[in-house]
Amino acid sequence: MEFDSGMPIYMQVIRDIKKKIVQKELLPGEKLPSNRELAVQYKVNPNTAARIYKEMEMAGYCFTKRGLGTFVTEDETMQKTVRKEMAEDLLKGFMKEMKDLGFDKTEIISEIKEYEEEPEK
Repeated sequence: MEFDSGMPIYMQVIRDIKKKIVQKELLPGEKLPSNRELAVQYKVNPNTAARIYKEMEMAGYCFTKRGLGTFVTEDETMQKTVRKEMAEDLLKGFMKEMKDLGFDKTEIISEIKEYEEEPEK
């Protein structure tokens, strides 16, 4: 994973894990890697890996069973909630950038309608 210097690493990893939840690569109740495995997987400090899980647990994305590990929350609606949160974050950033370029809401909608996505290579 390539990290962006404009955002803390732990937040970027959380976003990546949330994306995997939304894409159903990680399912409700599924065991997550140990702190050590997460640190190796993302090439981060073990303390950063611990912080990632701590932040995710506080937000309700996962839970820890003492001696067994960390698991994706079993709440079936969480995937939809995370998807909506991530979409809102993307839209906020997009709208801010477009407005910074001088576009108003009507022009933004027009640009979106005219936009034709390039085929994947």
